[in-house]
Amino acid sequence: MSNPKEIRSETPEEFADLTVSKPADSAAGLTSVLLTTKNSISKMGLADSTRGLAKINQFDGFDCQSCAWADDDRERKHAEFCENGAKALADEATKTLLTADFFAEHSVAELSQRSDYWLNAQGRLTEPMFLEAGASHYTPVSWEDALAVVAEELNSLESPDEAVFYTSGRTSNEAAYIYQLFVRMFGTNNLPDCSNMCHESSGAALSETIGIGKGTVTLEDFERCDLILIIGQNPGTNHPRMLATLEKAKQRGAKMISINPLPEAGLMNFVNPNPQDSNPIFLPLKLLAGSGTKLSDLHLPIRINADLALLKAISKIILENEDSLDQQFIENKTAGFAEFRESLENVSLDELVAQTGLEVEQIRRAAEMIRGAKRIISCWAMGLTQHKDSVATIQEIVNLHLLRGQIGKPGTGLCPVRGHSNVQGDRTMGIWEKPKPEFLQSLENEFNFTAPKKHGFDTVEAIKAMHNGSAKVFFALGGNFLSATPDTKFTAEALQKTNLTSQVITKLNRSALVTGRRALILPPLGRSEKDLQNGTGQFVTTENSMGVVQMSRGVLEPASVHLRSEIRIVTDLAKAVLGVNWDEYADDYSLIREKIERTIPGFEDFNNRVRRPGGFYLPNKPRTGEFPTKNCKANFTATEF
Repeated sequence: MSNPKEIRSETPEEFADLTVSKPADSAAGLTSVLLTTKNSISKMGLADSTRGLAKINQFDGFDCQSCAWADDDRERKHAEFCENGAKALADEATKTLLTADFFAEHSVAELSQRSDYWLNAQGRLTEPMFLEAGASHYTPVSWEDALAVVAEELNSLESPDEAVFYTSGRTSNEAAYIYQLFVRMFGTNNLPDCSNMCHESSGAALSETIGIGKGTVTLEDFERCDLILIIGQNPGTNHPRMLATLEKAKQRGAKMISINPLPEAGLMNFVNPNPQDSNPIFLPLKLLAGSGTKLSDLHLPIRINADLALLKAISKIILENEDSLDQQFIENKTAGFAEFRESLENVSLDELVAQTGLEVEQIRRAAEMIRGAKRIISCWAMGLTQHKDSVATIQEIVNLHLLRGQIGKPGTGLCPVRGHSNVQGDRTMGIWEKPKPEFLQSLENEFNFTAPKKHGFDTVEAIKAMHNGSAKVFFALGGNFLSATPDTKFTAEALQKTNLTSQVITKLNRSALVTGRRALILPPLGRSEKDLQNGTGQFVTTENSMGVVQMSRGVLEPASVHLRSEIRIVTDLAKAVLGVNWDEYADDYSLIREKIERTIPGFEDFNNRVRRPGGFYLPNKPRTGEFPTKNCKANFTATEF
């Protein structure tokens, strides 16, 4: 085990040649095309690059590993990916393989001193590896012996609650479902996931106000809106395919307000490298010229964490004119308006403006744009969700929409933009430390066991539990827990106090090097790879940011014959730990989908509907103007300032 005081993400020599340059003022374009082509071919080769890129986000292909932005339900372009997606594919499908010889050559202590970039560049993991207590090097281990180690550690615990089962947002619906079932049959709800660290605040804020912890918009809504607010988000950097959606909205006349401390290059000038209507003869000239679309009409360079004050100021200005309010919507569909209005009356506009770092004229201009718009969509990401006031800030966005009646009709709504490509689906499948009683009851009825009712650890609680010794086994289905969580040093100390850490990962990352007393690396199939079970090709499903469940089927040959699907890993783990035989689920994923259909609302006729091009939408009552809250109303929130 490495010393947490020595942990570092980059080595000094890799900073030696860094220079500070002028910020970019344009995104995508020819540079994106050239870099994508070069990166893909250099890592995957020409054949796999051609085959893989042709199938990303296609009806008969696989869901992109990069982000959760939605795909068009009606048609797909030939190149339905962005530079980030192509990089993610090349990273997964690289021809560089990391074998047992590599681990024989490099000790864990030595690897711990390497940068994250260097570790990732060593290639795809090809077989299970085991770090015995006191050992300096990982060594090869069979799948059977590896899972026996996990079973030994889990079954020696005094309580199931001494184990932590983490999940990454790239896990498929089927793998997530069978994983949470195994964990609950084992006897705990310790199911922290990456949602705890990104959009947990969105889920909490939206559940309280509109009755569902998800967004309310579809891609078609962007075709009908006339104003888009982009708050605390850098789409050009983190969700590049979103820029094409914004470009279409802009070309139809929509206005955009961006709220962020720094301007985002993609919102300043987006040069679409794959326009739907561009003449292929003139496209190269257009890309060379850098001619693009200016998306943002108004940029508000707000102070960090001043979004709550800004949104309150905008609402206060809108309330100055009663004609700006949708009185019928407020009276018939909402509750708490009087309290909300009173809370704004108790704070002065000058005080709010002072908090933002903006001029009052800038805020009034934004308020006038919102007041004059008939159909408004608000988008946000982790620029909002990771602040101390994140829940209150997101609820303030809801307040603004409720004032104008901007939820529940075409072209309007709330759009939290998720990161990982199936992070929303994992939560739908039951990856949550605080399961609802009705979900647990449905599992009990279907699988004839008694589910644990006590709430489990979220990510922060799990770290604290490992640190104080009350959690002794850590199992991660995907992700890079150490690098993703807050307070890296504290998290490293926590992991090192466990008896066992197990990482189901495709590439070597830092979480596999800062270990418990014993450690395992268990390499799964990648999403782009063919998944053959007993000679029969399987597919999995994912859910995007807009609640669409769709099929994902890999097309490339697996990097190694020793890789197993995440589903097979979980079912074999259940056999080793619980003695249950779930081979039928690993042989035929449609059987898992039948169980999902029987236990989770909205998945009726799952196996048939998901085979349709584009999949299907899950139920979303606020999208149609109904609010499944306790009072059946959308609720204004009166936040003290």
